[in-house]
Amino acid sequence: MRTTLRKLNKYRDESWDFRTADTKQYTHCFHPYPAMMIPQVAGRILDEFGEDAKLLFDPYCGTGTSLVEANLRGINAIGSDINPLARLIAKVKTTIIPVAKVDAHLKDFYDLIFSIRLGGKEIKPKIPEFKNIGYWFKKETQYWLAVVKEYIERIEDEDIQDFFKVAFSETVREVSLTRNSEFKLYRMSEKQIEEFNPDVLSIMVDKLIRNRKGMAEYISRKKNKASSKIFGFNTVCGIPENIILPESIDIIVTSPPYGDSRTTVAYGQFSRLSNQWLGLEEYNEVDKISMGGIRRKGLKNFKFEPLDSVLSQIAHIDKKRAYDVISFYIDYEKSITNISRVVKRGGIVAYVVGNRRVKGIEIPNDEITGEFFERNGFKHIKTILRDIPNKRMPKRNSPTNVAGVTDTTMTYEYIVILRKEEGGNDT
Repeated sequence: MRTTLRKLNKYRDESWDFRTADTKQYTHCFHPYPAMMIPQVAGRILDEFGEDAKLLFDPYCGTGTSLVEANLRGINAIGSDINPLARLIAKVKTTIIPVAKVDAHLKDFYDLIFSIRLGGKEIKPKIPEFKNIGYWFKKETQYWLAVVKEYIERIEDEDIQDFFKVAFSETVREVSLTRNSEFKLYRMSEKQIEEFNPDVLSIMVDKLIRNRKGMAEYISRKKNKASSKIFGFNTVCGIPENIILPESIDIIVTSPPYGDSRTTVAYGQFSRLSNQWLGLEEYNEVDKISMGGIRRKGLKNFKFEPLDSVLSQIAHIDKKRAYDVISFYIDYEKSITNISRVVKRGGIVAYVVGNRRVKGIEIPNDEITGEFFERNGFKHIKTILRDIPNKRMPKRNSPTNVAGVTDTTMTYEYIVILRKEEGGNDT
C-alpha cells in the first residue's frame, strides 16, 4: 500500500533541472568533489519546506552545499562526513573569513612567489614521505608542492591556514599524474606524463583568487548570524547525543551515497592524494568505513519486495556483486534509523538520490529510501524527478567488467520528501 502511494506522488518536474543555473556562486566555487548536490536543489528544498526551520542536519554533508544554503537563509546547520578532506572544505565554505585578512596573506604569498621567481630566495623544503609519491607526482612537482605546504604550515591564523589548505588540496589533485576526469585513481599514459609539466605556483594562485572572490560574494550575501558545525561521526554507528539531541532537527537536506564505494563513487580514492599531502591520518579508512565498505556474505531478506526482487536478480547473475549491494543497504537502513531519531515531530527529510544500475538491473533507491523512513514513523509527501545535467557523476559503468561493454548508470535524480508524523513510529 505504501509503495503504491509513493508511486502516485512521484512525478517529473523540469523546473528542478536548473540546466542554465550558475552552480558555482559564493563559496560553492571551492574545490570539486564527486556527486555534489547542486546548490539550487538544496536552496529550493529549503525555500519550500524549511521556511520555519531553525536547525538543519546533513548526515553525509560532503563539502557542505546544504550547509552553505542553510546559513545563507539564516538557518543554523550541523554536518557530518567520514572524509576529513570533505570536512575541511565544508568548514572553510561556511566560515566567514574577512576579505581584508585573506588579502593580507595573499600579498605575502605573492611576495614569496615573486622572490622565488627572481631567484632571490632559495628554499629547501622537506618533501613528505608517503607510499607511491613518485608514482603520482613528478620530482619537480613534489618540490613546489612542498614549498607551498611549508608556507601554509607557517600561517598562524587557523581559518586562513584552512583557506589555503583547500586551494592547496585542489592544486595537488590538478598537478598529479592522475586522469582528473576520473573519480578513482588512474595514472596518465606515459605519453601524457612526458608532456605534463604543471606550474604549481600559478595553479595555486588561480585557486586562491577564485576562492577569495567566492568568499567575498558569500560575505556580501550572508546578512545573518547563522553558522555551521561539522563533525566526523558515522551515522551507521549512531549519532552522539552530545552533538545532536533526539528530536531536535527541523529539516534534513542531503544527498547520500548511492552505493558502496567499490562500485560507485570512491570518495576515499578521490581524496587520497590531497589527504596524504595534508597529513590527514584517516585517509586510508574512508572507503573502508563507508556504507557497504565491509562486504557481508550471504543473502538477506529486507522484507521489501522491490529491493528483495532486484537482489535476487543480481545474485542470479553474480553473487559477489549481490553481497556488495546487500552490505550497502544493511548500512543504509541502520543510518536512516539513527537519523530518524533526531528529527522533530513534523520535521522534514529531503533525500536526493539516484537509482543506480548493477549488472544491468536498476535499483529503486528512491523507493527504498522512502520505505526505510516510513518504517521509522515518516510519511511520504512526494518524489520529484530531475535530470542531472550538472552533477559530477559517472553516467556509465561496466556491468560485466568486459572492456568496451558499458551500461547507463543513472540519468535522473529523485528528490524524496518525507515528514515525520506526530504520532509514534509506524512499524
